[in-house]
Amino acid sequence: MASDVLFTPFTFKGLTLPNRIVMAPMTRSFSPGGIATDDVAAYYRRRAENQVGLIVTEGTGVNRPASLNDPNIPRFHGDAELAAWGKVAGEVHAGGGLIAPQLWHVGAVKSRSEDWTPPGPYDSPSGLSRPDKKFGEPMTDAEVADAIRAFADAAAEAKRLGFDAVELHGAHGYLIDQFFWEGTNVREDAYGSADLPGRARFAADILKAVRKAVGPDYPVIIRISQWKQQDYEVKLAQTPKALEAWLGALVEAGADVLHCSQRRFWEPEFEGSDLNFAGWAKKVTGVPTITVGSVGLSGEFIAGFAGERSEPASIEGLERMLDRGDFDMVAVGRALLQDPEWVVKIREGRHDELSPFDRSVMAKLY
Repeated sequence: MASDVLFTPFTFKGLTLPNRIVMAPMTRSFSPGGIATDDVAAYYRRRAENQVGLIVTEGTGVNRPASLNDPNIPRFHGDAELAAWGKVAGEVHAGGGLIAPQLWHVGAVKSRSEDWTPPGPYDSPSGLSRPDKKFGEPMTDAEVADAIRAFADAAAEAKRLGFDAVELHGAHGYLIDQFFWEGTNVREDAYGSADLPGRARFAADILKAVRKAVGPDYPVIIRISQWKQQDYEVKLAQTPKALEAWLGALVEAGADVLHCSQRRFWEPEFEGSDLNFAGWAKKVTGVPTITVGSVGLSGEFIAGFAGERSEPASIEGLERMLDRGDFDMVAVGRALLQDPEWVVKIREGRHDELSPFDRSVMAKLY
């Protein structure tokens, strides 16, 4: 049987989760024309019925022309799109679960399809997809303001539709993260700076706008990472002091929870301490954190999505970290992607029923 700590309730911003397990957001291109289908709703409901504490949806595009780089990733704007998401939320609630949409803008990331391009210019802080790699044009002041508005509008719609919280995607080299990274943000205006807290202004302004749109009592999560898809070795904050300055600006702006993505949750973030990224984020800010990164499977998720087979792995080390208070919640990705019953199997000690991960599961909504 799993230890009690993973299955104790947790409350943040008035929202009580029945356990500490979060379904990590994972891109699923199963929404033709950007509209989530009944199959998508059923996919999330199955996880709710099988005791996932909080579901964070796949990334969903905010209302900017090039917020997404795939026509079959769902959008979070438009009458038909929002009606479909309302159905998803309703199905999850009917299954006994809680759900938050992840609001997303990919920024300067090229289209995933050879025969499709976004219906508008790519957004980015400086017209760079990576350091010294030209990609489009820098966002104008008006475009920056409109992107901030787009996130706030989407958050307001999430609350109206009955979602239990909202998450902003500020990680992995996408738009918000491109503003954080000095390699892609070389602006000389108020949204660019030589220091990380200065480059965090775009995220902070989004958080302030979101907070204004949803009110003081609605839970707001932001996902962050040190690494980038453009460069796995990037580390925005090299020291705990730098981490505190960066994340403190986000918390001050309205973030209630920090969802801290790293490729391997068990790796320490800084020398001299065994705290991981989520552990340090909680230590320097005092707010609840979610850890994520190859939970429940061997290897790490990037290699897994690239085709490397992953075997079920013990979570004893994870539970020890949770029990000592390093972080508050645990996001599970690939293991839940392929097996909607993963949480129940872990809780009941049915480890012999856990399956290896193979990327072929990406081709279907299990």
